[in-house]
Amino acid sequence: MKLVEVYERVTLRIDLLTGGEPLEDPRFCNYPEPSLKIPCRGLHFVSFSKAGGFLLKMSEMASEAEAKKPCTSNVGEASSSSSTSADTSSQMAPPPSNFRRKPVVIIVIGMAGSGKTTLLHRLVAHTKMSGMRGYVLNLDPAVMTLPFGANIDIRDTVKYKEVMKEFNLGPNGGILTSLNLFATKFDEVIGLVEKRAGDLDYVLVDTPGQIEIFTWSASGAIITEAFASTFPTVVAYVLDTPRSTNPVTFMSNMLYACSILYKTRLPLVLAFNKIDVSHHQFALEWMEDFEAFQTAIEHDRSYTSTLSRSLCLVLDEFYQNLRSVGVSAVTGAGMDEFFAAVESSAEEYMENYRADLEKRRAEKERLEEERKKASMERLKKDLEESKGARVVLSSAPQKEEESEDEEDEEEVENYTDEEEVNADEDDDDY
Repeated sequence: MKLVEVYERVTLRIDLLTGGEPLEDPRFCNYPEPSLKIPCRGLHFVSFSKAGGFLLKMSEMASEAEAKKPCTSNVGEASSSSSTSADTSSQMAPPPSNFRRKPVVIIVIGMAGSGKTTLLHRLVAHTKMSGMRGYVLNLDPAVMTLPFGANIDIRDTVKYKEVMKEFNLGPNGGILTSLNLFATKFDEVIGLVEKRAGDLDYVLVDTPGQIEIFTWSASGAIITEAFASTFPTVVAYVLDTPRSTNPVTFMSNMLYACSILYKTRLPLVLAFNKIDVSHHQFALEWMEDFEAFQTAIEHDRSYTSTLSRSLCLVLDEFYQNLRSVGVSAVTGAGMDEFFAAVESSAEEYMENYRADLEKRRAEKERLEEERKKASMERLKKDLEESKGARVVLSSAPQKEEESEDEEDEEEVENYTDEEEVNADEDDDDY
C-alpha cells in the first residue's frame, strides 16, 4: 500500500471588483476545459474547474495491484442494486431524471459548542480508514481553521470579513449574508457533486456554528432542498451530552430537534456527542420512559421545569420514530453505529420522504399549470372582446383623453386672449 496524492489540475483566479488582476496559483497547472465562476458582489471571484470543483487535495490508499484490477465487485453490487430498485419501482413513484441513490448527503447541524466541526473531522477520518468514498463541504464562512480538508469551502468564494465591512454588518449578519450569496450559485455546487456521484458514498456537510442561521434562513432551506431533490439526504443533529444531563436543557434540545424534523421534512439522526465525558444512556432512558424523566425533574419547581414536565408527554410519540446514537469525536466511539443509522435513514428517505417530496413537487407544478392556464384564458377572452380592434393600453378611455386635451387647448387660447386685452387696456390708460 502506498499513498498516492492526486492533485486536481485547476486554475485559481482571484479577481477583485476594485480592478485587481487575476492571479495564477503556481501550485496548479491550467485545466484545459472551461471553468465555472461563482461571482459575489464586492467580493473575491474564484474559478472552479468544470471537472473537479474547488481547490482540492485528494489522498487515497491504493496498491498497484488493486489499481490494475478490474472492479468486478462494483459491477455485481450495481446489478444487485438495480434489481432491488426494479422490484420496488412498482410500489413507489418513479424518481426524477436527475435523482441519484448514491451518495448519501449528511447535513451536520447542532448548537454552538456541541462539537459539529470536530465530529465532522472524525467522520472524515472514519471514511478514509474504512475505505468509504467521501466528499466534504464547509458552509461556515466564519471558521478560522478547519481540522479536515474540504472539497468545497465557502471561504474560497465569500470573504466573511469583507462582507461585514461592505454591508456594515455584525458577526451573525455577516454569516447570514455570506450564506445567502453562496446559495445564489448553489446549483453549480450540485452539478459538481453530480459529476462525482458515481465515485462517492457520502457527502458530509458542515454548517455554521449559529444553528438558527442555517435552520431558519432562506439560504439554508435552498441548500437543503437542493440536496434533497437530487440525493438521499439525512440531517444529523449533534447534542452536547454533558450539558444535556440537565433535564431542562435536554428538553430544549429535543424541542429543537422536533422543529428541525418538521422544518426540513427529512430523516433525523440524534448524535449524542462527547460520550467519552458523559455517557448518553440517561438520555435514552428519558426518551423511552417518560416516568424516568419525571423522576429526574421532580425536585425542580421552576417554571421551565413545569413546562418540561408537560412537554415530555407531548414528545413521547416523537421519540418512538427517532434514531439516536452515542458518538465521541475525540475517541471515535460509535462511528459504526452512526453510519448504520444513516443508512437506515437513507432507506427511510427512499420509502417515505421522497414520495412526499415528489407529491409537493407535483402540487407545485399543478399550481403553476393552473396559473398559466388562467392567464391564457384571460388573454383569449380579451382577444374575443376586442375583435381585432385597437387596444389602448391606458386606464382612461381614449375619448376622454382627447376631450381633456381639447379643453386644455381652449383654456390656453382664452388665457392668451385675456392677456392681450389686458395689455391693450394698460396701454390706453398710460
